[in-house]
Amino acid sequence: MAYVAIQGGQRAIEEAARLTEYLRTEQGTEGQPISPDDIQHQLRGLNNRVLSEGGLCHPKLTALAVKQTMGDPLEAAFVIRAYRSTRPRRIETDAHDTGGMRLMRRISAAFKDIPGGQMLGSTPDYGLRLLRFDLMDESPEAFQRVCQDWLTDLRDEMLPDSFPKVLDLLRKDGLLAEVSDDASKDAFDITREPMIFPVPRSAALQAMARGETGSLQMIAYSNMRGYGDVHPTVGEIRVGYMPVCLPHPVTGDPVEIGEVLMTECEVVAMYEGGQKEDEQPRFTVGYGACFGHNEVKAIAMAILDRALQKGRRDGADNPSEDEEFVLLHIDGIDSMGFCTHYKMPHYVTFQSDMDRLRATQTKKEQSK
Repeated sequence: MAYVAIQGGQRAIEEAARLTEYLRTEQGTEGQPISPDDIQHQLRGLNNRVLSEGGLCHPKLTALAVKQTMGDPLEAAFVIRAYRSTRPRRIETDAHDTGGMRLMRRISAAFKDIPGGQMLGSTPDYGLRLLRFDLMDESPEAFQRVCQDWLTDLRDEMLPDSFPKVLDLLRKDGLLAEVSDDASKDAFDITREPMIFPVPRSAALQAMARGETGSLQMIAYSNMRGYGDVHPTVGEIRVGYMPVCLPHPVTGDPVEIGEVLMTECEVVAMYEGGQKEDEQPRFTVGYGACFGHNEVKAIAMAILDRALQKGRRDGADNPSEDEEFVLLHIDGIDSMGFCTHYKMPHYVTFQSDMDRLRATQTKKEQSK
């Protein structure tokens, strides 16, 4: 066996691409193409996941990537990352206060009664995970009636522009440390600067914000199970639309130019003693935020944020507290690339492995 150049490789690649396109349209004349709008509004969970992991808040282009990749979230996120890398960066925003989010959902596991009240919003948390066979043959009339009934029964009430943060109640009572004034500091940009460890917290939060949901959940779960000690209480989860402001080109005043859907989670963990003699023990906090509606990811991110803070201060006793281990293993695009590269030709290296193995076997036989 020897390495030889493959003839006709380009044609095989082209036919593989044609076959993939055929599978995308396999229903042929009996099927109808799914539109990016349908994906964006009916496959929200998938679209929001790709939106977050792709690192580009563009719901319609994300839906297009989902359609193009036949619903593969990692491939779709890869397509979005590739597109994002071609776009010029014209301006950067100042730090935004998430207290001004236009909320769709807002809950707290720390207190039953919170200022403004609990807002359950859209969630599968309180229903049974049972198959709905009525959706197998859902008529357009029944599909549209759901929306009509909801709008008919909707109460026309004025909601407040924003709700106070639950954690502010704990800070007011001295149970949490005050927020440090880091807004004036330039945030680390992981898309333009290499992560050389140790990295600032802003770099870790960025990496986790576009990390793969399953990877974040798995490492956070390891911490919860005993390879760590973060067993937090969810102070508040917020899902809503965050206004995005840019400085006016003439006046310099912040002007709202749009909004992005995002999920934010703040968890309260075990209290720690003051590092100085005059400091009181206080609760610790973990923070998570990501594009789209993805509560599992935001919670896992907040748990890992708290674990990494502990690892930086006390040393990493567990993988979930080691920032290098966590941040270099949560990116779905990186890990997918490393896994799938093994499908590429390794003819020469494997030939070398076989030669060494045969030589070793020969020596062993001769030594008998």
